[in-house]
Amino acid sequence: MPATPQSPVVVVGGGFGGLFTALALAEQPAHRPILLIEPRERFLFLPLLYELLSHELRSWEIAPRYDALLAGRGVAWLQDRVTRVDTSGHLIHTAAGRQIAYSQVVIASGSSTESFGVPGVAEHALSFRSLEDVQRLQALITTLQQRQRPLQRLAVVGGGASGVELACKLADEVKGSALVELLEQGPQLLPGAKAFNREQALLALQRRDVRVRTRAAVSAVGADHLLIGPQAERLTVDAVIWTAGIRAQPPCLDPHAPHDARGRLLCEQDLRVQGVEDVFALGDVAALDDAEGQPHASNAQVAFQQASCLAANLMAGQRGEPLKTFKFQDLGEMMSLGRGDACLTAAGLTLAGRAAFELRKLAYLTRLPGRSHRVKVAAGWLAHW
Repeated sequence: MPATPQSPVVVVGGGFGGLFTALALAEQPAHRPILLIEPRERFLFLPLLYELLSHELRSWEIAPRYDALLAGRGVAWLQDRVTRVDTSGHLIHTAAGRQIAYSQVVIASGSSTESFGVPGVAEHALSFRSLEDVQRLQALITTLQQRQRPLQRLAVVGGGASGVELACKLADEVKGSALVELLEQGPQLLPGAKAFNREQALLALQRRDVRVRTRAAVSAVGADHLLIGPQAERLTVDAVIWTAGIRAQPPCLDPHAPHDARGRLLCEQDLRVQGVEDVFALGDVAALDDAEGQPHASNAQVAFQQASCLAANLMAGQRGEPLKTFKFQDLGEMMSLGRGDACLTAAGLTLAGRAAFELRKLAYLTRLPGRSHRVKVAAGWLAHW
């Protein structure tokens, strides 16, 4: 069926960028029909995945169902996966064989773990990006605690925010039954973090006896070991958790659209995909630079802000009006640093410890999708408190 002015705006992917774009667009008057295509049945609030691992939060709080989130919101949800976007014919092709005409399309299909070609990562390393990943790690922690063998070891590869936050939580959870090692190929941990947060993170790792190795490039991952550096130093491990990077996962765009080395679609400053009509992208799958020519970070804060800008641009495009340039506003930085511990830097405030942990939870509470879901989560937290 060819596209018409009443063909839906199709949002490909229901992560931060996709879901919040769909919700923001649904609040606009006289919007076109909105269709969200997402294969998973639950939205996942990734920044709080660490608290799910440590049982400080429950799965329903950070992973609500799409049908509940979107009920009565003016957004239709199709549980399917987009495989190809025919940009010349304005058609979406899905894994289930559907063909859907669109008026505008938003690519927000997110990313997957990047192995950087290191042998054995796909076969042997664990990731930390889904509910299933959390369950696997919780089962592993239980096994380590029960068998109490000497020299049990977990290796976290990647010294960015994800690796540091995960290493702190793991150290608290294993309770001394295993050594946690954090490996980073660069010269320091958290190279892009605020100075205060980097300092607090290093202190948190030291308090938990996490062994930190910098300039430790992993050259291979085996079932029970790592090889490190050009000398192939062998490190025996019970498990490897890989947080070293991500790679964008856009569907195939036909004709081909330009992308960068990480698979991200090259975008204009108004979030349009370069050279493609009526196709937009945001979040992990979009490549665009800030005012200083530096690439935007792949995090929830950027995706939140891009979503509101993109929703406004979709409406402007429908009316034939000029589109807005996306301008990122840095609202600060927060990190989870173990059970009941966190640090934050925002609006001139620096804070660490339990108070930062509670403020971080409250800040993310305001970002949970859906007013009714936020109310349920807040009521649960108040009851627990």
